[in-house]
Amino acid sequence: MADNGISRRRLLGTAGATGLALGAAGGAAGYAAAPSSDGSAPAGASSALASLGTDEVMFHGKHQPGITTPMQSRGHLAAFDLAAGAGRKEAAALLRRWSATAGQLMAGRPADGEDTAVARDAGPSSLSVTFGFGASFFSRTGLHKQRPDALNPLPDFSSDHLDKARSNGDLWVQIGANDPLVAFHALRALQRDAADTAKVRWQMNGFNRSPGATARPLTTRNLMGQIDGTNNPKPSEKDFDRRVFVPDDGDPAWMAGGSYVVVRRIRMLLDDWEKLGLKEQEAVIGRHKSDGSPLTGGTETTEPKLDKAGPDGKVVIPLNAHARITRPDQNGGAAMLRRPFSYHDGFDAKGEPDAGLLFVCWQADPMTGFIPVQRKLDRGDALSEFIRHEASGLFAVPGGAAKGEYVGQRLLEA
Repeated sequence: MADNGISRRRLLGTAGATGLALGAAGGAAGYAAAPSSDGSAPAGASSALASLGTDEVMFHGKHQPGITTPMQSRGHLAAFDLAAGAGRKEAAALLRRWSATAGQLMAGRPADGEDTAVARDAGPSSLSVTFGFGASFFSRTGLHKQRPDALNPLPDFSSDHLDKARSNGDLWVQIGANDPLVAFHALRALQRDAADTAKVRWQMNGFNRSPGATARPLTTRNLMGQIDGTNNPKPSEKDFDRRVFVPDDGDPAWMAGGSYVVVRRIRMLLDDWEKLGLKEQEAVIGRHKSDGSPLTGGTETTEPKLDKAGPDGKVVIPLNAHARITRPDQNGGAAMLRRPFSYHDGFDAKGEPDAGLLFVCWQADPMTGFIPVQRKLDRGDALSEFIRHEASGLFAVPGGAAKGEYVGQRLLEA
């Protein structure tokens, strides 16, 4: 491929670093195809911007988009509750509308009906839309017997300071895009589609590094300045699907090809964190801040030498270091695909930043993914002193919709 300012690989940002695969890419021009009034290209257009805008993720497929899609620079997470009187029939109609709208917008086309035109000048910009069901959805729709055991409530953790109003929900939506207007346009379109059927319970906005912002693809950094995502499972690994997706013969059958997502709003106590010196911060994490390499040496992807001792006889990577505690081989092989967004919601009354991580992780079963790892973190992670879990949700995300189907159809029309 010719280098037109920003290469295809560079545009994928962290994809090369995390090993995630783009669902599909194409030349959808969408809104951006419209020329200026004199027939020329729009003012300020460039090949780099055109390439970024035309990246397209496919809506239809075995899995929903937004799981193995490379992390986008803008994201919105939202939960909806069904309105009083709305049941299975109304929910099915809503998912049908939502699926149609998502398919249109992800292809770079305006939504059916009265489109707000917020994204008129942009292509699909790697837009992805993902839908899920909370535990309460099944009682609201009379589908109690179809509720997966994996949706049992998460246990309480000592680091929890949860706001119930910003947790859980009947329906969950994840939106990601590499353009903020494209992302907002999708959020607004889905909220309008919900109409009188469902109302927003909570909504959160996030961001990541923009594709092409670094000289080469790198694992993203969080707001503590730490490289975040080094040990993510990769699609190239033979057990990736087993860890992340429900098997085709899984139970319940309607979840085949689906996944379970845990969403946590984790506030970072940045004023306290930034009081630490560099060496202290690195001891908390167990990795060098500069490049993510283990304190025992090597590169970001080098396996840490957990038994290596320093001149003082103590292990180089502290026993309560975050990197040690979260390693799959320290948790019976438990693993999850992390795909978070950072957030910043201003400053509180004390002048401290209300900022941190919208933690989003995917697994075939939370009992073998998130829960055992979080339990271990809860017992003595050095990072716990500098973070606070303020909201939480667990959702069943069914497999992708085939052409002519809508997401959740196998559940709602069984």
